Amino acid sequence: MRNFLKFTFASCLGVFLSMFVLFIITAAVAGRLVSESGAAPSVSPNTLLTIDLNKPIPEKTNNRPADNFELETEDVLGLQDIVRTIEYAKTDDNVKGIFLKLSAVNLGRAGSSVVRRALLDFKESGKFVVSWSEFYSQSTYHLASVSDEVYLLPTGGMDFRGFATQIPFMKDMLDRLGVNMQVYYAGQFKSATEPFRLDKMSDANRMQIKEYLGGLYQQYLEDIASSRNLQSADVRKIADNFLIRSADDAVTHKLVDDTYYYDEVLTNLRDRLGFEESDKLKSISLNKYAHVAKADPGNSKNRIAVVYAEGDIIMGEGEAGNIGGEKYSRIIRKIRQDDKVKGIVLRVNSGGGSGVASDMIWRELELAKEAGIPVMVSMGDVAASGGYYIACNADSIFVETNTITGSIGVFGVIPSVQKMLKDKVGIAFDTVKTGDYATAYTPFFDASPKESVVIQSMVDSFYDTFLKRVAAGRGITVEEAHKVAQGRVWTGEAAKANGLVDAYGGLDDAIAAAVAKADLEHYKIKEYPVTKNPVEQLMDKFLNQDKNPAASYALQNQLGEFYPYYQQLVAIKNMKGVQARVPFIMEQGW
Repeated sequence: MRNFLKFTFASCLGVFLSMFVLFIITAAVAGRLVSESGAAPSVSPNTLLTIDLNKPIPEKTNNRPADNFELETEDVLGLQDIVRTIEYAKTDDNVKGIFLKLSAVNLGRAGSSVVRRALLDFKESGKFVVSWSEFYSQSTYHLASVSDEVYLLPTGGMDFRGFATQIPFMKDMLDRLGVNMQVYYAGQFKSATEPFRLDKMSDANRMQIKEYLGGLYQQYLEDIASSRNLQSADVRKIADNFLIRSADDAVTHKLVDDTYYYDEVLTNLRDRLGFEESDKLKSISLNKYAHVAKADPGNSKNRIAVVYAEGDIIMGEGEAGNIGGEKYSRIIRKIRQDDKVKGIVLRVNSGGGSGVASDMIWRELELAKEAGIPVMVSMGDVAASGGYYIACNADSIFVETNTITGSIGVFGVIPSVQKMLKDKVGIAFDTVKTGDYATAYTPFFDASPKESVVIQSMVDSFYDTFLKRVAAGRGITVEEAHKVAQGRVWTGEAAKANGLVDAYGGLDDAIAAAVAKADLEHYKIKEYPVTKNPVEQLMDKFLNQDKNPAASYALQNQLGEFYPYYQQLVAIKNMKGVQARVPFIMEQGW
């Protein structure tokens, strides 16, 4: 009887909790539907557009897994929609200025440059941009520096010390644990495996990092110097000598205009807009204003398909925020078989991943070209290794000067825990096998010399395939491709100089190139993949229609600039087959 009551109570509790969760989700959906069914938010005259970029920003709106731990009903605005919204505000007479409230900026270097250009263009209309923060990191200041006035909390601070790349090396730890990371790679600069096989950077890796980091830093200094009416050498001197140690130092060295508390900034903004102190400041958030500025896709039968490829390239379907080989192959196949599609633009923001998945996507793009469909590529923060693989056969490749690209090389890693289990736990494995290679790839035995030769030959073979793809796509010989490959990472500026890309420009430039090559007068933009808003994603998870967890998004919010280290560990855990990945962590804090 007692067990029956316990079972009944547990069942009732489960039903109650399920009903409660369903009620919460239904309320969220209802709120979402009400907001979407109404008209776009109205914008009063003399309105201030407030921009806060502290949440992770995908390339395409909502192309991120929903956070299971927040009932977030707002769209997660993508980079391209942020830019379009700023562009629309430039022509909206009701919007008089932009207030950058920058507690953090979750953008890479190239993405920051894209938003920065949009803000500079906004100022061309004669409207103002003002920024304020409690603390400026180097990434937030890159955007803030474009402002007419840059303000900082009097007790706040500013991090302005230059760029650095920090790579954790795990070989000693793995040796102590008895884990043998069996590494196979092609390309002397393909340093993704160095943390497993070395205790410090190789000379080749140190040289390439020094070169690309120096190039990125010089561009950063020139951007700031131009906006602040300073010399880049003087800005560099400020960072090199760590001269910004307080808010007052930032004012003294002309990187900040004044120190204000938040209420004083609001008073300043009221004055700019002609309001009395007692008047309520009229402002609208970027998310709400995006509904006002929603792009008109047009009504032409001709379509330009824009495919956003961002995140790790993995086998299978993947989830929002990464590039599943099967999913993206299917998307491109459907696009190329649609007679209405006259051009394809692939927006790449990926450090690569699975070599096989990359090749699947490459094949579908090649078939699209063979069908006479123009294929253009626009590169974001990173389009390296597998990210370059899926881009290399485009008719034209557009890049930002501070994009990270190249890294044309491959590797494979097979961990062996044979020694760890024997020495630490007392577990030994033995085997009976039908052939010399039957236990290849197992983590319980070290690879034999014969097995190692075979695995290395597979890595070399895929590298050779990669070189052939690059050579064919770029119209060069395999030998010429090898000279700029070997896993070496390049900035967009260097990649243009060595022929890996065609021109500087953003997504709009790539779209314009596709339109021109297709000889279109009228066209409609169609974006892929189709993304679901956070509420729809939450419903899918509750109904078990989407089995992929969204905990990574919550972790990204919590870990901030340390999230890439977590991603690297997850990527290592999930690696299957030959990998084409960028060789080090691209730090967001810069």
